[in-house]
Amino acid sequence: MEYIYTIKYVIKHILITINSFLFLQLAAQVLDDLDDEDIGFGLVDSKKERAVAKKLGLLEVDSIYIFADDEIIEYDGELAADTLLEFLYDVIEEPVEIISNDRELKGFHHIEEDIKLMGYFKSAKSSHFTEYDDAAEEFHPLIKFFATFEPRIAKKLNLKMNEVDFYEPFMNKPVSIPGKPYIEDDIVSFIEEHDRPTLRKLEPHSMYEIWEDDINEQHIVAFAEESDPDGYEVLEILKEVAQENTENPDLSIIWIDPDDFPLMVPYWEKTFGIDLSSPQIGVVDVEDADSVWMEMDDEENMPTADELDTWIEDVMSGIIYPGDETDYNHDNNDDDDDDEDE
Repeated sequence: MEYIYTIKYVIKHILITINSFLFLQLAAQVLDDLDDEDIGFGLVDSKKERAVAKKLGLLEVDSIYIFADDEIIEYDGELAADTLLEFLYDVIEEPVEIISNDRELKGFHHIEEDIKLMGYFKSAKSSHFTEYDDAAEEFHPLIKFFATFEPRIAKKLNLKMNEVDFYEPFMNKPVSIPGKPYIEDDIVSFIEEHDRPTLRKLEPHSMYEIWEDDINEQHIVAFAEESDPDGYEVLEILKEVAQENTENPDLSIIWIDPDDFPLMVPYWEKTFGIDLSSPQIGVVDVEDADSVWMEMDDEENMPTADELDTWIEDVMSGIIYPGDETDYNHDNNDDDDDDEDE
């Protein structure tokens, strides 16, 4: 492609530097559902349009960038029309969602898989809300911002005027951002310091961004189907471990629900040598895909939170590492105890 290809004139548009045929297929599917929205697509040839790419701030080849108002948002998700479409609808929404009643508050509480913030302000005209809204634009739509102007709602959330609470995924209690009232930079800085949750879910719309955010080139990974009883049990154990270790900046567990990535399951099973019909917990080297997995042969006996916590400590201390061929069955200690009793 030797020029920027524009499907239709728009105010908001997307510039893409991916394979043109794949892009056109994707664009056609998405635009069919976005017919009423002011959105269009463009294509930049990374070799012949280097000057254009540089001017627009497009840094990575085979990437999707969304231009919305004054923000440039890199889409780091799977190249599927339904996933991109859902992401675009999120972009179109206002960066801050206002909570005004109990029904909306209930919906807010049901969001547990994402980083979210909640602020309490006098009104939408408040200068403090403006700072909050400006901060939200920096992270929109990847981090969810909420606000309320209702004293009754704020009381239920234990929020004081101009205060903002930060909710880490799967945590029972939020953390109040210190130093209220805030300016935009205060909120942005706090989020940037806390944007790697202890437990986070791999989502189709941000899968590459999460996978690239490794610690020492490793990920602790848990495969568990939330709809499966064993998977649900493992997820609850992971939540317990995460809540006990939320102050540890070096611990980050990625939860992957295989149901969200049906096309990836055969690849993961072949690459890691595991069976995803049951829960799996392991540590993966992001460079060469070497991995070691906690042995869970007995589906009736999932590891306890203490056993998983011990296993994770061994991973973080280097006792367990990707490529290690030792059998790490969580029942081994019990077997040793039985031997001693004999």
